[in-house]
Amino acid sequence: MKITLSLEKTISNDVSIMVDALRASTTITLALNNFNKIIPCFTPEEAFKLKKLENGIIAGERGGEIIDGFDIGNSPKLVESYKSDKKTLILTTSNGTRILENMNSTVLIGSLVNAKSVGKKSVETADNHIDVVMAGVNGEFALEDFLASGEILYWICNNLDEYDLSDYAKAAIIASKDYEYLKNGFLNSKSAQRLKKLNYYDDIILCSLKNISDNVAIYENNEIKLIKSS
Repeated sequence: MKITLSLEKTISNDVSIMVDALRASTTITLALNNFNKIIPCFTPEEAFKLKKLENGIIAGERGGEIIDGFDIGNSPKLVESYKSDKKTLILTTSNGTRILENMNSTVLIGSLVNAKSVGKKSVETADNHIDVVMAGVNGEFALEDFLASGEILYWICNNLDEYDLSDYAKAAIIASKDYEYLKNGFLNSKSAQRLKKLNYYDDIILCSLKNISDNVAIYENNEIKLIKSS
């Protein structure tokens, strides 16, 4: 099995794992405790239209802040506890949902909170190539995505007898092996510093927890739904 790590764009036509650790991937993973499906969209205008069509809840952010008129922001802590009779969540974010649009492969959603489960599920799903794709921030490298990807890559390798691992992927695994170092990286990343200023410290802490969820989400037919890791 070929195992690689990429930024923004996947290099696999087989299985890709989208990682936007702070916060879209975590929000999606935990939101599926309460919602049956998530529809990612790429503009606030599209989200408002979908809300009427789907009778759903709209969530999202730009620059980390909730979008005017939305029901909720891109907060995994708040989305997980959000109470509603509606079972469709419509989500738009600055980075994570944006990069889903051009992925021509089977796409799973990965974060630190479900690293073990998504790693295992990717091995069960893939034929020959798993690419872990960091969303980054506006096209630039994001430390938290690199560290979360390292944990996911570790679990991918742990479920394989033989694999061809890129050096970039090896570096991410090495960087994520010390959990205290990893948490420190999350808390002091540029993304975290921005979120702290916006009073989302609790989200940062939640996103830095390892393997607290068995949820694995798959993106297909423009929807994100839950699949179970066997």
